[in-house]
Amino acid sequence: MDYFENDPDLPPEVEDVDITRRNNTLIIKAVSADDNLSKYTPTAQLKASVTENRVYEEEPPRAGAPAWGEEEEEIPSELVEFACFKGDLETVLQNTALQYPMFLVLREIALLSEKGTLTAITEDDGDLQATRIVEGETRAASVEVVENPQQNSSGDSGVNWRDNKFIS
Repeated sequence: MDYFENDPDLPPEVEDVDITRRNNTLIIKAVSADDNLSKYTPTAQLKASVTENRVYEEEPPRAGAPAWGEEEEEIPSELVEFACFKGDLETVLQNTALQYPMFLVLREIALLSEKGTLTAITEDDGDLQATRIVEGETRAASVEVVENPQQNSSGDSGVNWRDNKFIS
């Protein structure tokens, strides 16, 4: 992945990243800068599927047969691998140790991407922050905390788990 080959500025909690590829899956795992974190504690990792796409230097011709007597000219292209971070919650960002610093890494990758959307609500030092990045551009995002307006008038909001005869 080009981003990591250019020695990026990682969050201070992340000393380095280990990149592993298993078939068509790319796993980017945080290496902790804190020596007190046990080597058996799973640190946060980003998981992506790897796909190949042909990228053309110019737009390929539209559908239709070439005119008689003309030879088809091959358009220069190359086969490029892309990492696709797709899914919700723990599908993309797994494990809790160093989870927020690895989210910051994911955010930097999203700012460099040409396609896709990153939408998240994070908490840092008790503050909620909304993030929305669309095709490499930061977009306006906000978090609004409201009380649940759908509670019924009797005050019964569902199963009483503390006093349930089926649970001992």
